[in-house]
Amino acid sequence: MSLIAKEIEARLRRLLADLAAGDDAPPADRLRLEGLCEAAVLTGELASRDLDDLLERLHSEYFDMSLSASLGADWRVYHPFPQLPLYMRRAPVSPSTAE
Repeated sequence: MSLIAKEIEARLRRLLADLAAGDDAPPADRLRLEGLCEAAVLTGELASRDLDDLLERLHSEYFDMSLSASLGADWRVYHPFPQLPLYMRRAPVSPSTAE
């Protein structure tokens, strides 16, 4: 595994671990990772399909469901490469009034 592939996996694991713990994924970290993924593809180090497979595998590892199961099989239509659809879990919201 190349150095850039190892770094992408390490950063993706950190972001997914934070999200799985209920924390937010800082936009700067996500955007830097997207740029790193794009650079890996542009330089020929990795194919975008390899990165999608990694994202699917790690999402399943951290959330017990694939990204396709979470967002739908066509998630790349709505999040074209190099976008990473990494979101904080929705906060539990309770009405503060009876209305």
